[in-house]
Amino acid sequence: MNAIRAFVAIDLPEDLRHKLGEIMDSLKKKTPRAVRWVPPQNIHLTLKFLGNVSPNNLNTLTQMLRQEALRHSPMQFSVGGLGAFPSKQRPRVIWVGVHAPPALMDLQRCVDQETAVLGYPVEEREYSPHLTLGRVSQNVTALELRQIADALFDTHVGDLGVVRVTEIRLYRSDLQPGGSVYTPLFTAPLKR
Repeated sequence: MNAIRAFVAIDLPEDLRHKLGEIMDSLKKKTPRAVRWVPPQNIHLTLKFLGNVSPNNLNTLTQMLRQEALRHSPMQFSVGGLGAFPSKQRPRVIWVGVHAPPALMDLQRCVDQETAVLGYPVEEREYSPHLTLGRVSQNVTALELRQIADALFDTHVGDLGVVRVTEIRLYRSDLQPGGSVYTPLFTAPLKR
């Protein structure tokens, strides 16, 4: 069996995904086709992108995630605000913000460190929790980039709600012509 692309994430409640879908629908009307929008059912909070995982390592990885999750208590984070990486003036990734408590930042850091023990590289950039709505094409023109930036500055996204975290999940990511398909492989509950 071939290696699989995988990541560790926190799922979002359906009502929040619906709100994010409405924001994307509004932005789609104001932006050119140079943005690839994420299907609302695929939006999640990534804790760690692993890349290629050998099927032989899956059992070890799931055991590590189970043990690490049990070290953390349930928590919550709030969602709101619209932004882009590297900036709204030069958007490449369009996102909605996650206002992360220290417990969430600790969970992400611990997952990053524990997966490093298994050979997955530690993330060099500081963790910046966000929910990706869309990615701007590499072939975007200057005019299209300006239109996207204008749409971002003209769109206000307030507080969208709170997410209660009681588990983390390991996902498989399969790249398809129509976009990525995510399949849950394992769920690790947090400490009860």
